[in-house]
Amino acid sequence: MEFIKSFFGLMESLTWGWALIPILVIFGVFMTVMSGFVQFTFFRRMFRVLTGTDESNDPNTISAREALLVSVGGRVGGGNIAGVAVAISLGGPGAVFWMWLIALVGMATSLIECTLAQVYKRPAADGTFRGGPADYIRRGLGARYNWLAIVYGICLLAAFGLGFNAFQGNTMAGAVQESLGVDRMVTGVVVTIITALVIFGGIRRIAKAADVVVPVMAFLYLGAAGLVIILHITEIPALISDIVSSAFGFNEAIAGGMGAAIAQGLRRGLFSNEAGLGSAPNVAATAYVRHPVSQGITQSLSVFIDTMIICSCTAFIILLSDVYVPGAEGVDGVVLTQQALASHLGDWTKYVLTLAILLFAFSSVIYNYYLGENALAAITKSPKAIYVLRAAVIGVVFLGAVAPDATSVFFFADPMMGLLAVVNLIAVLMLFPVAMRVVDDFRKQLKAGNDMPVFNPDDFKDLNIDRTAWDAK
Repeated sequence: MEFIKSFFGLMESLTWGWALIPILVIFGVFMTVMSGFVQFTFFRRMFRVLTGTDESNDPNTISAREALLVSVGGRVGGGNIAGVAVAISLGGPGAVFWMWLIALVGMATSLIECTLAQVYKRPAADGTFRGGPADYIRRGLGARYNWLAIVYGICLLAAFGLGFNAFQGNTMAGAVQESLGVDRMVTGVVVTIITALVIFGGIRRIAKAADVVVPVMAFLYLGAAGLVIILHITEIPALISDIVSSAFGFNEAIAGGMGAAIAQGLRRGLFSNEAGLGSAPNVAATAYVRHPVSQGITQSLSVFIDTMIICSCTAFIILLSDVYVPGAEGVDGVVLTQQALASHLGDWTKYVLTLAILLFAFSSVIYNYYLGENALAAITKSPKAIYVLRAAVIGVVFLGAVAPDATSVFFFADPMMGLLAVVNLIAVLMLFPVAMRVVDDFRKQLKAGNDMPVFNPDDFKDLNIDRTAWDAK
């Protein structure tokens, strides 16, 4: 057992420890510059998905908006509440600036990887679509890279399908026990039953559940944060100035100064928005859209919502409170966020925050499950395997909820996610010219006056595209 832990510890140090974060940053900057700052040129179009302007009305398909909400539900989780608090505790206010920066460059990375997922998607037996890095590796890079697709699938299944779901079960049960005094077993049973009802319904039911859960959780959390910001509206300019000053070491709030701010901001930002990690493209591929870039733009918005809006709200709640003391030890994570919110609006907010955490964690569970299902499809075609996965996910959610120490069994999750990101970045970099051809096609149609570009596979006959996924357009 010690050998296994040492092996995964080495894997984590070789990825998250020192190499992966700089690579993701450089990668994001490269994507931003070489794509012509695509996240900014298409920024206004991102919000069209919220009104349904660019999507089909077919009830049997997954709409662009539903795919967005599933993705937001997955990206937005404990990292937005506890992770931001940890970043501020260890890196000071300046960490927030670097979170913003990595989100802005990550928007380009997400747009490119999710565009590729749409290009190489394929129709499933139930009439929906499947796709993601495993598919663009196989179809885009060719059969010789099939082994890389399998490695990707194993990493995705281990990290998201199993490991992170145990942690989410633990988060839900712990939050309810701490604020309401409800026994972990009760929470575990209830959460497990609801999880089973959703995941046994497939991607359509997952999308419908996200369509309800995500807006509710956003309304709750953003509503509370909005009240805090309104109460301190005159302090916001000074706070933003302090965040920027601390980011560049002009106003060092903690030991480590600028270095700690950069390290914590980039790390927590990447963990939260998942840009470049190869997870979100799996959901992006499910959407029924007219052009691959349309969903790429939509998923870029998901990064913006996750970090620039949700994470910023948590940061403002903490930094505007009297609870946060620069450099202080002992209070961090969700406790810091909880105490900061209570200092603004009263103790009743702990119930609102508990409900928000529950919804955040549950939306992550159903998102993680779908990633596991897609990973399984990349590894095996056995129809029985899907039922084994569903039983396993239900089991780990229950185990994580009722036995908090059991989450230590899933120590492999972070290292596997690190390897997952490396595999995805290699594939995206190799396929970047393909992605840019598709982006240029989208831009060409816009320039010609077509406000709703349509993807024509005949214009890309050299690519291994599944025509049945696009002929219906």
